[in-house]
This record gives sequence, structure tokens and C-alpha cells, in this order.
Amino acid sequence: METQRLTIAPITTNDNLFMLELLNTEGWIKYIGDRNVLSPEEAVMYIERILNTPDFMYYVCRLKENNIPIGVVSFLKRVEMTHPDIGFAFLPAYAKQGFAYEASKRVLDEVRKNGQHKKVVAITLKDNHQSIALLEKLGLSLEGEQAKDGEELYVYSIEFKEAE
Repeated sequence: METQRLTIAPITTNDNLFMLELLNTEGWIKYIGDRNVLSPEEAVMYIERILNTPDFMYYVCRLKENNIPIGVVSFLKRVEMTHPDIGFAFLPAYAKQGFAYEASKRVLDEVRKNGQHKKVVAITLKDNHQSIALLEKLGLSLEGEQAKDGEELYVYSIEFKEAE
């Protein structure tokens, strides 16, 4: 997949150094959780777990101009969720520049187009104001709240109409 500024492709184990950096950013640790991935080898194992999990897809977003990886968009069917979940994380140097919106919108457009899913959800911590703003900009609406691992989360969702 592509956007005006990005290429968006499925993650591979060759993305291990990028993922090592992303997984250890302050934002990932605070809002997604510490995955305790501390070496390139552990990053390969983390990616292999993603690749070996049915219904889990991570897309690495790269700048078209230089092929540098800057973030990921995930599209997951979690066991505890009825509908697939979209998520995103970008390196701090590329925050607040519209890249997460551009990439997430492209993934949602693809999901809408293929017609396989009529509804997509997203979960976020209540204090993750940047994520909430992006979800709302993408057209998702607050559906409710849920508790997971002792944390209160917001659940956002978007439903696709048949004609879209």
C-alpha cells in the first residue's frame, strides 16, 4: 500500500532494528506497554510471534523519499474482541506531522474496500489524548469503556456501510 508520503508493507524480521527502537520509545512503553525487547535478537523473536499469530498484521510505514521506517499500523483480531482492532505507533521524531493519520486512513480504506469486516474497533488509555484525537479524526466514535489488566480503556469503533 502507498500514500502520498509513505509506503506501507507487512512487517518482516528484517525490521527488527526499527522495532527495537520503536518498542522502547517512551510513548510505546507508556501507552502500549513495555514488551521487554532489549536486543535485536529479541526484536526478531517479537516479530516472529506477530507473524505466527493468525489474524495479526503489522504494517511498517516508511518514508517514500528515503525508505526510512517511521512507524507501524497494526490490524489485529484479538481473542477477547468481537471485531478487529486497529492500532498505530510512530517514532517521536515523526509525531504530529500527519503520518499516523495518513497510514491509518490508508489501512482503514483498504479494510473498507475489501468488505471482509463491517466494523473496526480501537482501544486506548483514557489519558492518551493524541491517540483519541487521531481515532476521532479517522471517523471512529467512542463506543464505551473496558478494564484490562487493571487499566481503564476507551473503546472506539467505526462501522462500514454496505455501499462504501
